[in-house]
Amino acid sequence: MRRGARGFSLIVTIFVVLVLAALGAFAVRIGITQQQTMNFSLLNARAQSAADSGIEYAANQALLGANCSASTVLNLAAPGLSGFTVTVTCSASAHNVAGTIYQAYALSATAQHGTYASSDFVQRTATRTVSNAPP
Repeated sequence: MRRGARGFSLIVTIFVVLVLAALGAFAVRIGITQQQTMNFSLLNARAQSAADSGIEYAANQALLGANCSASTVLNLAAPGLSGFTVTVTCSASAHNVAGTIYQAYALSATAQHGTYASSDFVQRTATRTVSNAPP
């Protein structure tokens, strides 16, 4: 072997090892990012479902029970929704239509999970207006 060629294969080996280590770290980081994105998407979907559940609860209370309380807090325990707190608000207004008085209810439900500024915090709001007037 020539004197100037000694140690060249060691440099190439170190370079290849470093490149493979960088690629491995990049692959791990991409995998973790995808997992976090998927978890957050799932939390968003659950929050929307919790808010929709709050709206259904409020509509049921208003239309069937004629109960429109200003604010109600629900702690959900259903599978997939446990840990969510839903704040439901309702306001009623009376409307006279051809001599008959009907009630309209403005409903709002805000579902929240986790604490603000934490990695698992998510909040969604749903609104709906319902009435006891015939269709």
